[in-house]
Amino acid sequence: MSNNNLHIRDLDPNDIMWIKQNTPSGISQNQFLKNIISSAREEEFRYSLFSKPIVPSYLYGKLPFKFIDLFAGIGGFRCALTSVGGKCVFSSEWDKYANITYKAWYGDNDVNTEDIRTIDAKRIIPDHDILCAGFPCQPFSIAGVSKKKSLGRKHGFEDEEQGNLFEKIMDIVDAKRPPILFLENVKNLKSHDKGNTWRRIKLEIEKRNYILFSQVIDARNWVPQHRERIFIVCFDRKTFCKKQPVNFEFPNPQNNEQILLKNILETLPDEKYMLSDKLWQYLKDYAAKHKAKGNGFGFGLNTRNDVSRTMSARYYKDGAEILIHQDGWKNPRRLTPREAMFLMGFQNRYAEFFGHNNGFPQVVSDTQAYKQFGNSVVPLVVEEIAKNIVEIMVHHLLDENTGRLLVR
Repeated sequence: MSNNNLHIRDLDPNDIMWIKQNTPSGISQNQFLKNIISSAREEEFRYSLFSKPIVPSYLYGKLPFKFIDLFAGIGGFRCALTSVGGKCVFSSEWDKYANITYKAWYGDNDVNTEDIRTIDAKRIIPDHDILCAGFPCQPFSIAGVSKKKSLGRKHGFEDEEQGNLFEKIMDIVDAKRPPILFLENVKNLKSHDKGNTWRRIKLEIEKRNYILFSQVIDARNWVPQHRERIFIVCFDRKTFCKKQPVNFEFPNPQNNEQILLKNILETLPDEKYMLSDKLWQYLKDYAAKHKAKGNGFGFGLNTRNDVSRTMSARYYKDGAEILIHQDGWKNPRRLTPREAMFLMGFQNRYAEFFGHNNGFPQVVSDTQAYKQFGNSVVPLVVEEIAKNIVEIMVHHLLDENTGRLLVR
């Protein structure tokens, strides 16, 4: 039978639906199927996306690419980029307890735990396609700046301990020249130091010949939590702007379904999470004192039908920003660590990618778990942005006639 007469008959309806759902835009279903067959036949396909023309393979329905996870925390970027076909080739996180969680969740025992400022990027960091970094936000956040000022310490880029970490990212960019940068920080980044911080960041990125896109996004559309963060996506002009401009857009969710705390709360939480009489009285007195002064400081008391405030790394101290009214309990309670995990968007489907059938396990104390969730990105938001990044890859780098990627 000639190739021209080859047909596939009696496909299961579920298979047909899978093909429709997983064919990326910019490529026909016919070409998609040809690529899958080619990938199965050519096991040597797993080269870097940008190193040489390759036949694409499809993991979870998207193009393969390699990424690195800097300031990895508990892997919000890792969950998200894995879900759209990425392969993590390097992770860096120096916090002892975050490393325990990261290694247990992703089965990765090669996390680099050195101070990232001491790493020889050219020698240690592999070639990659996307550099991901939720670089430390304390030097630029409203709360972080306020605390440092009260202690007489410098903030922003002048913060001796964390302020120069953005510069280290730029050193890695110079050493490895990744085609795409994907960064995250607090929304205050643009207004910090009267805009001077943001102008410097833009200058450093754009002088390296990247085109920069940024937007503040509230995770409220994905999780029952108001959590505004700035996301920055940058494309190397030499790779992506050869024939046409990059028309990248951030996701603009139109979620008609209300995502509320009841979607993530446990039915029968352990009573150990109820506040003690002493702590509950302290929080009420503290709120009353500041209310009398005209300040807005105080606890956030929520019902199952609410959306919470932003969860912070200090949540372990008293849970004040997100307290839950539990029917039948004397005092309100904290979120349980598992509820905090879901509040941050670490869904069970991400855990399944890494072999966990009942969600990600808790492998550290409650205190450390709260700190880790409060410091994390929301992977559901990162995933939606990553999908749009992949669409740009397909649009600019995939030759529909050959099914091969057009690269430098």
